[in-house]
Amino acid sequence: MSESVKFSCERVTAKIPSFRGLAELNAYRRKLLDLRLVGVDPNGIGFGNLSVRDGASESFYITGSATGGIPELVRADCAKVVACDFEKNRVRYEGSPIPSSESLTHAAIYQSDATAGAVIHFHDSSLWAAVLNRAPTTSKAAEYGSPEMANEIMHLFTRTDVESRKIAVMAGHEGGILTFGKDLEEAFAVLMRERKKIYT
Repeated sequence: MSESVKFSCERVTAKIPSFRGLAELNAYRRKLLDLRLVGVDPNGIGFGNLSVRDGASESFYITGSATGGIPELVRADCAKVVACDFEKNRVRYEGSPIPSSESLTHAAIYQSDATAGAVIHFHDSSLWAAVLNRAPTTSKAAEYGSPEMANEIMHLFTRTDVESRKIAVMAGHEGGILTFGKDLEEAFAVLMRERKKIYT
């Protein structure tokens, strides 16, 4: 298992069915790679991930752990998360790769917002510093990929305007930001809108 994955996981089946969102996922992932908002750091550790909801269910397709350096993903590079247990820190999934280390965090968004159809987790240190505690922000004590982070995300939906702003800053995960929307187009538009504020 990847060292960055903090949850226990149970593979239900080794293959995932083909899903319509793969082409769109790759298209937006290419944009993120070009902007260096996802990828691999100098130590060879992948960062950033994307997911798309499976219809109206709480299941979702997410990029696999340690896939940050792969230029173009195929279905075998993705996992389908079919269940999450935040209290037990457990994920059930389909597919060959272990789901991204942020799977619990993505699940928290989908469970909190029935209209969310896609989530992007990216890294941008300058934007992170600019929006920290100005946009909905998780506790610094909550580490990435942890049940505490998932709980923090769910609490943001009850005590902040995260649902309308569609951005969350991960205080305990330097550079880490989440955007979401009805689809990847909207999640990416939120990301670009926020970047435009500090880069223009």
